[in-house]
Amino acid sequence: MTNTFMRRTAAAGLAALAVAGLSLPAMAQKTKLTVYTALENDQLEPFKKAFEADNKDIEIAWVRDSTGVVTAKLIAEKDNPRADVITGLAASSVALFGTMGMLEPYTPVGADKIKPMFKSGKSPEQWVGQDAYLSLVCFNTAEGQKGNKPVPTSWADLIKPEYKDSIVMPNPASSGTGYLTVAAWLQIMGEEAGWKYMDALHQNIAQYIHSGSAPCVQAAKGERLIGIGLDMRGASEKTKGAPIDLVVPKEGAGWELEATAIVKGTKNLEAAKKLADWAVSKQANELYAKSYAVVAMPGIDALPKNYPANAEKAMIKNDMEWMAKNRERILAEWTKRYDGKSAPKK
Repeated sequence: MTNTFMRRTAAAGLAALAVAGLSLPAMAQKTKLTVYTALENDQLEPFKKAFEADNKDIEIAWVRDSTGVVTAKLIAEKDNPRADVITGLAASSVALFGTMGMLEPYTPVGADKIKPMFKSGKSPEQWVGQDAYLSLVCFNTAEGQKGNKPVPTSWADLIKPEYKDSIVMPNPASSGTGYLTVAAWLQIMGEEAGWKYMDALHQNIAQYIHSGSAPCVQAAKGERLIGIGLDMRGASEKTKGAPIDLVVPKEGAGWELEATAIVKGTKNLEAAKKLADWAVSKQANELYAKSYAVVAMPGIDALPKNYPANAEKAMIKNDMEWMAKNRERILAEWTKRYDGKSAPKK
C-alpha cells in the first residue's frame, strides 16, 4: 500500500466525519482540569495516572508550587479564577479561601468514611483532608549523655535552663511546620500564656531556621541537641541510624492537613466533583500513605519504621479557620519578638 493511497484513504475518512458533523478532536476530547497543588513533584505522576485510569474522559493539568506561592496565586485570581480544583494544599490556606467565598461547597461521595478531623465540618463540606503532618521533638541522645541532659517529655520541659542555646526550630514566617507549631502552642495554652511560653523558649533557642525538616536533621547530626521539626523527617533520620529519640510532647502535637477543594466558578464542575470523590477514596489514601504516616481513611497502615505510635492520638484539637484568619497577626507578633535569632535567608 503506497503512502499516496494511505493519505487519500485518511482524507476520505476525515471528509466522511466532517459530513456527519463530527471531527476527530471532538470524538477524543477530554475535560482538562486545572489543578493547583503543593504536592511534591514525585507524587504528581502517580496521582494523575491513578485518577485518569478511572476517569478516562478527564485529564489533570497540574500547576505546582510551594504552599505560600499557590496560596498567594489563588487569592490574586479570586475574581477571575483559573483553577478548577485545589489539592495537596495546607488546609489552613484552603479554610481561608472558604471564608473568602472562593470555594464550591461539595461533600464528596465517600466522605463519610474518612476521619472527622479530615473534614471542614460544614454542610456541604468546603474541603476534605488527605494526610496530616505533625511537629515533634528530635532529641540527640548521644549529645544528651555527654552533657548529662535529660530527654524532654513535654513542651514545658524545653524552657528549662539546661537546654539554653541547644534548640533549633523552624521560623514560622517561612515554614509551615513552624507556623503549625506556634499555632498549636497558642491554642493549647491560650494566647497570653502561649506568648509567655515562647518568650521563655526564646532564651533556649540557638536559631530559627527556614525549613521544617532541617531541625531534626541538625539534631540527627549532633549539630544541635534538640530540633523541633517534621515528624516524617525525624523518623527517616532515626531509621538511617541517627542517635535520636522522637518525643511527642504530652500536651499534644501541632499538625496541619493537606486538603482538596473545588474552586467556586469552575466551568468543569462535574469533572471537579469526580476528582474530589477520588480524593477521599481508598486508592487515593493508599497513595497518600506512601509519603505520610497519618492519612484520612481509617485502617490504612501508613506508619514508617521508627515513627512514634502515639503521634496521631496526640494531635491537638486544631481550628483551621482560626489558624488561617490569625496567621498574619501571629506572624507579625512573632517576628517583632523573636526574628533576631533567625538564620539568614539564602
